[in-house]
Amino acid sequence: MHNSYFFLLCLYLILLMGCEEEYIPEIVNAEPEIVVEGYIEAGTTTTPPYVILTRSFPFYSEVDQNTLDELFVHDASVEVRHGNSVFPFTEICLEDLPADIKDQIGNAIGTNPDSLGLNFCVYLDLSFSLVGEIGHTYNLEVNVEGQKVTASTTIPPFVGLDSLYFKQPPGQPSDTLRELRCFITDPDSITSYYRYFTAMNDEPFVSPFSSVVDDGFFDGQQFEFPLNKAEPRNAEFDQESFGLFLVGDTATIKWCTLDEPHYQFWETLEFNAVNQGPFSSYTRIESNVEGGLGIWGGYAVGTYTRIVE
Repeated sequence: MHNSYFFLLCLYLILLMGCEEEYIPEIVNAEPEIVVEGYIEAGTTTTPPYVILTRSFPFYSEVDQNTLDELFVHDASVEVRHGNSVFPFTEICLEDLPADIKDQIGNAIGTNPDSLGLNFCVYLDLSFSLVGEIGHTYNLEVNVEGQKVTASTTIPPFVGLDSLYFKQPPGQPSDTLRELRCFITDPDSITSYYRYFTAMNDEPFVSPFSSVVDDGFFDGQQFEFPLNKAEPRNAEFDQESFGLFLVGDTATIKWCTLDEPHYQFWETLEFNAVNQGPFSSYTRIESNVEGGLGIWGGYAVGTYTRIVE
């Protein structure tokens, strides 16, 4: 009897496999949307405000250098409103700039322009009169090709690190590697959101794969935690040194507080980036942009420079 059941089960499975059809997903040619990436900072050693405008493209598109060049949105009207003042932004493209200015912009946006292989374009306040301030709200408006895109961000109070120190990493003692430990006193009157970047020696700032956190686990407390060194996206993974700092290097930590919509953008984007594959769940990336996609975000910034020893 058991053999009969087993035979029928096998026959049923064979029939199921024979009925399988190849699944080809339907490609929907949706209209491209305007994608915004822009920031304004308040605090020490801040980056000037800037906005990058691109277009979305279908997931199944073939991407090459020409495709990437065509994604940049040109000749847009970009303005930031702060109180009763309006600050127009001007489009600047790398191929139009001398080498020294190109390097300055690369350091500001955290990348090497020569490694991009495309004509990178950004919108800047060339009057340099727009300066981020704690507690102030900044409204972005973009008009291009008959479309209007808006976004708003508020720079929250800055909650800085109390202290930083380096120690031996867990496991076997090392003569060359150190772990960074930090103390912070989190205020108990508000919900705080944090993001950080690291830069080694004269290199640009880099954000880690998981760069944001809220104070849900340490609200209103003094808290000690490890802070991983951020690795460039094209760096080879080394299990022995990942997140650790090299003795003798100069490490700079860029510590930021941000408002909730800005935090939600990075939290969902980074969760989606590290949870991909056939068995992962879809995560919708949050955006504070109306009429488009992306982020216009404010940071309250503090920087800390230490020799790794």
